[in-house]
Amino acid sequence: MANNGKVRALIKTDLATFKCIRLESLQREPEAFASHYDDWIALDDDAWLERLTDGHAHGAFVDDEIVGLIGLLPAQPQKMRHRGSIVMVYLRADQRGTGLARTLLNTIIAKARGLGLTQLELSVSAENPAGIRFYEREGFTIYGRLSNGVIESDGRSVDDILMMRSL
Repeated sequence: MANNGKVRALIKTDLATFKCIRLESLQREPEAFASHYDDWIALDDDAWLERLTDGHAHGAFVDDEIVGLIGLLPAQPQKMRHRGSIVMVYLRADQRGTGLARTLLNTIIAKARGLGLTQLELSVSAENPAGIRFYEREGFTIYGRLSNGVIESDGRSVDDILMMRSL
């Protein structure tokens, strides 16, 4: 399937769109995120706006409808300002395999470079082999495994795979 989508930075006027896709991601694929739907639904608009702008959120759009999300959190401590974490990665299932995931990732990589970052990091569920393979194809390497990275609502412990890529 061809990539017919576009990716762009989300801005303050996209708050409702950001809320919609973020809550959708946490509802449809709760096991893919360390965050929980209940934590996000409880946020007021100021907290949502902070996450939107501090997280350099970008949305993937097909025919003007948001279908995906990715964020970038640059490290704040002075000695770590070369690093950034990729967060909130989500793409609707019907858009996977279209090249749009790569477009989302490449857009956030370009943003990271523009901010002067030289290293990107992320964590992915050990139970998400397709996600791990995707990131490996895109130049990320595994540098660790965090045992008990998350405890799911059913009490099950799931490890996080820690990955990084130099820019």
